[in-house]
Amino acid sequence: MIANVFKMKATVWQYPGAGGWHFLTLPQEESEIIKEAFSALKHGWGSLPVTVTIGQTVWKTSIFLDSKSGSYLLPLKAEVRKKEKIGIGDTITFSIEIRG
Repeated sequence: MIANVFKMKATVWQYPGAGGWHFLTLPQEESEIIKEAFSALKHGWGSLPVTVTIGQTVWKTSIFLDSKSGSYLLPLKAEVRKKEKIGIGDTITFSIEIRG
């Protein structure tokens, strides 16, 4: 049975368009495992519901498949970035749990 919790590291980047969204790009290896094991759970725009833990902060959101890189993208809310003192270019450790 495939585990539904993944711990990984990624670097924070900001989308250059309007809104200034901040993201983490999940590593390619984990993205491939998630695609193969959990694609049946995807929602609109190919999103997968997840619970994320960064430091002491836990929240529910979704990850989205980036068609260009083939990796999943995790949006980082301003509230989380502020609470955990996360900035653009920071490499952080986090975990995601895929929810059904």
